[in-house]
Amino acid sequence: MTQNLDPALRAANRTTLADYASTHFRWQVHEGVGTIVLDRPERKNPLTFDSYAELRDLFRRLAYADDVTVIVLHGAGANFCSGGDVHDIIGPLIALPAPELLRFTRMTGDLVKAMRACPQPIVAAVDGVCAGAGAILAMASDLRVGTARSTTAFLFTRVGLAGCDMGACAMLPRIIGQGRASELLYTGRAMTGDEAYAWGFFNQLAEPDEVLDAAGQLARRLAEGPTFAQGITKTMLHQEWSMTVDQAIEAEAQAQALCMLTEDFARAYHAFRAKQRPKFEGN
Repeated sequence: MTQNLDPALRAANRTTLADYASTHFRWQVHEGVGTIVLDRPERKNPLTFDSYAELRDLFRRLAYADDVTVIVLHGAGANFCSGGDVHDIIGPLIALPAPELLRFTRMTGDLVKAMRACPQPIVAAVDGVCAGAGAILAMASDLRVGTARSTTAFLFTRVGLAGCDMGACAMLPRIIGQGRASELLYTGRAMTGDEAYAWGFFNQLAEPDEVLDAAGQLARRLAEGPTFAQGITKTMLHQEWSMTVDQAIEAEAQAQALCMLTEDFARAYHAFRAKQRPKFEGN
């Protein structure tokens, strides 16, 4: 149990992030929900070398945070994220040699790895432009609330790059299907909000002035659930991509056995018993 944990072990494996002072985006924690705001609305919230790195490092730290149970990710203003900043990233990349370019592409991929590895479910609130690396951030989230006016574009081929950036060829087909993902990744065309919802990329649609509230409601509902079990669910959803069915069944058996040792499991059982107990029992 947490209260009996050796202090040294706790110090090495637990941290709090409510007081984390972010530099390249806004961050706050309220009642277990951590909110990341990409905050450059005048340029549709593009990413920079620095924001890539800080986001990667924050998601890595979230694996040890015991005061954050769910993440909400959104952009300031009327857009989610326009991708890598043309002036701060694209321009400098043209002049870099191959070793430096590989360091950059590995860093961007490490951000997605960190998002998938952190145990907290990530809810993306997507409005307006969601393009390039911004589309990847939405894709790498666990749940997505969008708007009908949003446009999601994996536009890498439109700037002379392959459509396989940051795990897109592995993850997007699993979300919307191979054929639809192939079309978007080959052509770079934008997926409308209605298409994104119909194809399963968005879990729900909301009005532009309600999308953040809808994402927040979903996040709070998750925050009220069994934290350890949700982290295990996220882990298994990710790991089972590379498992056979027999391997997945065995892995899930082990995962469920661990969850059965938690206080959440016992608490849920006793709560159920209390609801089922006849009103006259004990009189």
